[in-house]
Amino acid sequence: MTKADIVAQIYEKIGLSKREASEILEIVLSIMKGTLKDGETVKIAGFGNLSVRKKGARKGRNPKSGEEIEITPRKVVTFKPSVVFKGSVDH
Repeated sequence: MTKADIVAQIYEKIGLSKREASEILEIVLSIMKGTLKDGETVKIAGFGNLSVRKKGARKGRNPKSGEEIEITPRKVVTFKPSVVFKGSVDH
């Protein structure tokens, strides 16, 4: 599913214009990105939690040459689905 698909679903279900649906989706995604960038967790009841986690430096291996390399520390976004969400996907 793409952003265009989500906009189309909002258009069909709510009746907003596609332009308005697109603006709303962009605003929601922008708020979520800003919240995560600030290091806060995004909690959506019945869906799950998005949070930023720090990964430390570690040793890795180049699969082509087998050479050991240093993987730099970084931040990654993690998603933990809610129990309700897991149940709806499982059934």
